[in-house]
Amino acid sequence: MASAIFDRPTGAPIPVKIVVAGGFGAGKTTFVGAISEIPPLSTEAAMTTMSSGIDNTGGRRKTTTTVALDFGRITLARDLVLYLFGTPGQDRFFFMWDELCRGAIGAVVLVDTRRLADCFAAVDYFESRRLPFIVAINCFDGVVEHRLEDVREALDIAPEIPVVLCDARNRSSVKLAMMEVTQHALNQAMAVRR
Repeated sequence: MASAIFDRPTGAPIPVKIVVAGGFGAGKTTFVGAISEIPPLSTEAAMTTMSSGIDNTGGRRKTTTTVALDFGRITLARDLVLYLFGTPGQDRFFFMWDELCRGAIGAVVLVDTRRLADCFAAVDYFESRRLPFIVAINCFDGVVEHRLEDVREALDIAPEIPVVLCDARNRSSVKLAMMEVTQHALNQAMAVRR
């Protein structure tokens, strides 16, 4: 994959695939929608009483859920276009993750610190596949509830994995997270090439 990035003709836009993952209700759909320069594709479906007891909303008034993926696009530079693929957060949809991650150079694990355990599966998934990822702590209502170091320790992630604050509703904040994951993935690819 790294050679596909570095061996393109000069001046040709580089299409880069980034996956946005995390627990149920962490803000993945909002994250993709906040940054996409095109109307995002969303497969949100209304939650029904059939999901009661299956989809734990944590007491929030969540009325929809992603059932396949979210898709968006953002041009970071004249020659760098990011394609964003948001995963569904429920365990029952994990079978789709391999397909959604195929060809990705990196991932953002969006974390809701009120439900930290919900993101363990995403962290484990990317670690086991050695796909570079960052952790973006979603600051719901602009509130930072925990120090970055405390979240890093709770997730037991390596020191080289970036942990950043992010407001999934704010385009500038999401853009900074996207730049961070892109840089992290490129740094990892360069390290492999050495």
